[in-house]
Amino acid sequence: MHRARITAVALIAIGLPLMGCKKDNVAEKHHPAKVEESGQKGILQVTLEARAAERIGLETTAIGEEQVTLAGGPAMRKVLPYSALMYDKKGGTWTFTSPKPLVFVRQPVVVERIDGDRVILAEGPPAGTVIATVGAAQLMGVEHKYGH
Repeated sequence: MHRARITAVALIAIGLPLMGCKKDNVAEKHHPAKVEESGQKGILQVTLEARAAERIGLETTAIGEEQVTLAGGPAMRKVLPYSALMYDKKGGTWTFTSPKPLVFVRQPVVVERIDGDRVILAEGPPAGTVIATVGAAQLMGVEHKYGH
């Protein structure tokens, strides 16, 4: 009986400080994506860790420019893959540009038409701008904190 009391007191004496330590040493949850102001009202910049980009299978490409046939005849237009086109909840159309590796900023685009897996733009970032194709939906989710 005496031994059981000593064991119980010892466990309490050891356990109480550990419980306090655990609470004081709890680190903030690690986020593999950092969201910060972009300098554009209502648009945030998303910076991914390399491991996060790998996990979502992130792929990028540059906005192209090509001659397309329109009602008024042939014309040069900016073109991007359909996978790079994002819609917001109000129906606005966007793409995520990448000004630096692993850094993404949502930019508005005006779609002239969709031709198969190509989006022909009436307005948007300049040809040659790097954009996210695979992983764009995840970037939208991170920026808007979907799922949190």
